[in-house]
Amino acid sequence: MKTRRILSIALALILVLTSVVAFASCDKAAEKYTVGIVQLVQHDALDAATQGFRDALIAELGEDNVEFLEQNANGEPTVCTTIVNDYVTKNVDLIMANATAALQAAANGTTTIPVLGTSVTDYATALDIENFTGVIGTNVSGTSDLAPLDGQAAMLTELFPDAEKVAILYCSAEPNSKYQADTIRVYFEEAGLTCEDFAFADSNDVAAVSAAAAAAADVIYIPTDNTAASCTEAINGAVLPTGTPIIAGEEGICSGCGVAALSISYYDLGVKTGKMAAQVLKGEIDISETPVATADTATKKYNPVNCEALNITVPEDYVAIG
Repeated sequence: MKTRRILSIALALILVLTSVVAFASCDKAAEKYTVGIVQLVQHDALDAATQGFRDALIAELGEDNVEFLEQNANGEPTVCTTIVNDYVTKNVDLIMANATAALQAAANGTTTIPVLGTSVTDYATALDIENFTGVIGTNVSGTSDLAPLDGQAAMLTELFPDAEKVAILYCSAEPNSKYQADTIRVYFEEAGLTCEDFAFADSNDVAAVSAAAAAAADVIYIPTDNTAASCTEAINGAVLPTGTPIIAGEEGICSGCGVAALSISYYDLGVKTGKMAAQVLKGEIDISETPVATADTATKKYNPVNCEALNITVPEDYVAIG
């Protein structure tokens, strides 16, 4: 009799524990996250990164378990700050900051909510970090869109071996563009080229500065630059009639006004950021110990329309944009 009572009590305890575990498992499975996305401006590269981020996070967490709040600052850094403050007030679980100004706003706006940047060229420049080792050490990490600058310089000399003067065209308001200009200038000069910077302050003077660059150089180089990416039509209109080719830092700029680019896939970069976000949200990694990641590959791309207009033949290992 006593043994039967003990067995009954043990069975009851097992049933209770099973119910608790089952409840906890269901609760965990039903956990939902709110992710705020702040994107500096709308153009192909940033749009692709955001889409890749969303697709990856949905694939990792399930569509029903993640809610996206998404806002675009339309090129205004101050609006990025307003958007971030809204997300902080709503206490989102994570902020994805797309482009440098968005990252800066998010890093300044919260020290507790995890922040992942993407489409940011150099985190040390963006966040004013000295002796950067790759790990920021705070609530911030992310992915970099920096393609090999030495490879981009080599592409220019490969396609235009007789070039002597290169104009580096970029927006002076974007610190990462200045970083790229300063870095690639070394490679150009090592190749025997003369370089001159042509910096526009914003979209209002991009056409005039682009025309000046075309008049002064044999080839124009444009780094990954959000203002330039938003103004490719104006740049193309000012430069193409002069016959001056443009080598671009990414595919989106190249498709709008360039002839060739050594470009990463911004969609894939967004996917990598989304997978990182899932790990952060599930507690699988500590963001303060997570190094900034880079794209896995870069591909030689060319713009067939502009190449035909300028009578440029590219090697067989280039991939057409289209």
